[in-house]
Amino acid sequence: MLRKNEIVTTILRVFLGATFFIHGLAKFQGGIENTVGFFESLGLPGVTAYMVALIELIGGIAVVLGIGTRIIAILFSIVLAVAIVKVKLAAGFLGNGQMAGYELDLALFVISIYLATTNKSFLALDNVWFRSEKA
Repeated sequence: MLRKNEIVTTILRVFLGATFFIHGLAKFQGGIENTVGFFESLGLPGVTAYMVALIELIGGIAVVLGIGTRIIAILFSIVLAVAIVKVKLAAGFLGNGQMAGYELDLALFVISIYLATTNKSFLALDNVWFRSEKA
């Protein structure tokens, strides 16, 4: 029997995955070199931009499909925590007029943590590939 929390978890999983996929795609479409330059301006190695873009792009698709959701959600939460601390925190919760605040990043962080700690969701391929007893 399908429970309400499985439906909500599925909605959150698909939303989070789609959001990260779109952001990863934008990094490549907008020129990954621009993202590399931005990361380097923050004192991060340029290769980190490729890692983040790939985590967002491939991880986003995987999370939408429900493949490796827990592991990828942990990676998403790390990306978001670094983004909040290194970039957004100085702008404040709602931003400062020049830069967006960290409210969206924090919401996505909380969703990521929730998905990393949740058993399973409806319509996830992990449910088919890794069948387990109900917890």
